[in-house]
Amino acid sequence: MAFLEIQSLTKTYAGRDGKPFAVFGDVSFSIDKGEFVCIIGHSGCGKTTILNVLAGLDEASSGVVVMDEREVAGPSLDRGVVFQGHALMPWLTVMKNIAFAVKSRWPDWNRTQVTIQCQKYIDLVGLTGSEHKKPAELSGGMKQRVGIARAFAIQPKMLLLDEPFGALDALTRGTIQDELLNICAATHQTVFMITHDVDEAILLADKVILMSNGPGAVIAEVVENTMPRERSRHTIHHDPQYYRIRNHLVDFLVNRSKLFQSGAAGGRPKHPPVVRPGLEGEAAFPAAISEAEPHGNVTPLVANRKH
Repeated sequence: MAFLEIQSLTKTYAGRDGKPFAVFGDVSFSIDKGEFVCIIGHSGCGKTTILNVLAGLDEASSGVVVMDEREVAGPSLDRGVVFQGHALMPWLTVMKNIAFAVKSRWPDWNRTQVTIQCQKYIDLVGLTGSEHKKPAELSGGMKQRVGIARAFAIQPKMLLLDEPFGALDALTRGTIQDELLNICAATHQTVFMITHDVDEAILLADKVILMSNGPGAVIAEVVENTMPRERSRHTIHHDPQYYRIRNHLVDFLVNRSKLFQSGAAGGRPKHPPVVRPGLEGEAAFPAAISEAEPHGNVTPLVANRKH
């Protein structure tokens, strides 16, 4: 059994006409311990709802979530969450914001133990020297670093990230992506992350889950990132697999994500295929590729899916 198992998850709301409609239906996937998984899909497909169910902040209409052989039923410090908004307490300093979480995790720790734990993760996210600043004295990127440090400091079994870099400028975003990679490599953290950024997903993820358009969204494919795990945003584009994977993801978002609603893609897949587009063919696509001009001629290799 995988570390995290999501089985037949469905979320239904009442429509304006009183009839129920499903935002997503029959969603099933698994995440192994230490794996970094990104989920991509257009707005309205239920990505954040799925994350909130994993966090225990929302309930699915049907289905089950099992983490580390225990069913998820409500919030827990075993799962750390970082939202797009930093959610810091404005009256507390950087150190005290993180200490609040650490004390909740280990209520019997003394002040020295708490400070050592907080400082470790403040240093890891590059905020050494800002321990006594309040959020109003920090930039947007620094605030997000505090949120990431706070989530890691409680040493959760799983980290849930809801577009944590979406509001940041490109330079800050890239810097924090690098720091996240380094921390995950050092801690072997299990991560589930929502993103709309294809390049971010390729840089960070071991697997990318592709969701069709909502309502009635389903998982269409699970894309394995076959590039070497030790990758950098500065050199990733030199690997020919990068363009194959990127084109496959962009083609899905632009062309194929909407086909599942009409049934043109063969209906709702009960067990979505695991594909490895990075291993298809020998020649890389040209470097000058934009999301406005996707290549739709990538035929993925379909792997056997573990059940």
